[in-house]
Amino acid sequence: MKSFVAGLSTALLLASAAQAQISDNVIKIGVMNDQSGLYANISGQGSVLAARMAAEEVGGKVLNMPIEIVFADHQNKPDVGSNIVRTWIDTDKVDVIADVPTSSVALAVQQIAREKKRIFLISGAASSDLTGKACSPYGFHWTYDTYMLANGTGNALVRAGGDSWFFLTADYAFGHALERDTGESVKASGGKILGAVRHPLNTSDFSSFLLQAQASKAKIIGLANAGGDTINSIKQAAEFGIVAGGQRLAGLLVFVTDVHSLGLKTAQGLVVSESFYWDLNDETRAWSKKFMERQKAMPTMVQAGVYSAVRHYLAAVKDAGTDDADKVAAKMRSSRINDMFSKNAEIRADGRVLRDAFLLQVKSPAESKGPWDYYKLLATIPASEAFRPLKDGGCSLVN
Repeated sequence: MKSFVAGLSTALLLASAAQAQISDNVIKIGVMNDQSGLYANISGQGSVLAARMAAEEVGGKVLNMPIEIVFADHQNKPDVGSNIVRTWIDTDKVDVIADVPTSSVALAVQQIAREKKRIFLISGAASSDLTGKACSPYGFHWTYDTYMLANGTGNALVRAGGDSWFFLTADYAFGHALERDTGESVKASGGKILGAVRHPLNTSDFSSFLLQAQASKAKIIGLANAGGDTINSIKQAAEFGIVAGGQRLAGLLVFVTDVHSLGLKTAQGLVVSESFYWDLNDETRAWSKKFMERQKAMPTMVQAGVYSAVRHYLAAVKDAGTDDADKVAAKMRSSRINDMFSKNAEIRADGRVLRDAFLLQVKSPAESKGPWDYYKLLATIPASEAFRPLKDGGCSLVN
């Protein structure tokens, strides 16, 4: 009887010790993104749902502590995002921040998360500076970046004869990084840059910018923008007859929801780089079907990336036996990522998740077999080729 009591006491002590390693007795995940603007469809409530699906898969608890998910709209403004994150960390005791499209906001959050020692799971933001000069021991760039987009779409179009480029660029950190990385890729492949024009974020009228691009006579007009800006610029380019006149549009960051909004008649033929497509294999189809049932839209790569990042974070908390940021970050880096989004993917010292990327082409209406059947696979880009070499990023964490 004594040994049974002693064993029970030891078990209770061990359980108590494990629970004590979770701060505030809850694992709180903050999903921050654009909930109402031009990036709402690519992230928004879909990213919140993706985080919830990851939490539900582990039963809503880790180390017997509940998982709580909160969300906020950063309105694509760095000051708004910074204020939210500081309140989340200092007052609401949020343990990890996820998603954060809009690179200018993400770069601000990266700095705060570094100072406050909080894990930052970046899915929506694109700037490759997040694993370059702005890298952080707590920052993990999960889904894609501007180097990957440039290396995929840019290289493919130059090889296909598109050797002169003019950029239509969103005038903030993401657009600048995408123009820079794509321009370097184009020049390295033997192409030349004829010029660029920058437009404000969330622009409704692209006429003056498109006229400049048209006048450049460049074979390729590179759209270094995203979301609603990409949709509007493609629609208005069609009205100006730019493609009919012999120039080609390069959607450097196009999401499946953008294609859905544009329709195949307008979007057909676009070559895009993605890290996820719902119809890649049985696993992606099964997960996406569950997502579709609740969201009424197929997931974007950003939303799928949020799911994968949160899932890996929760597994690391369990394996580390704590939500201490340094211990969890170390466990995340030492563990391979295996889920419907990535197979045997690794995390580099700079926080870059190394996984395959996909070069895709938008189908014509005749090729599509039904709703959301929008892409055909042109090529799989191995992880070793898709992302910038570690030595070239300028990250201070790299020896």
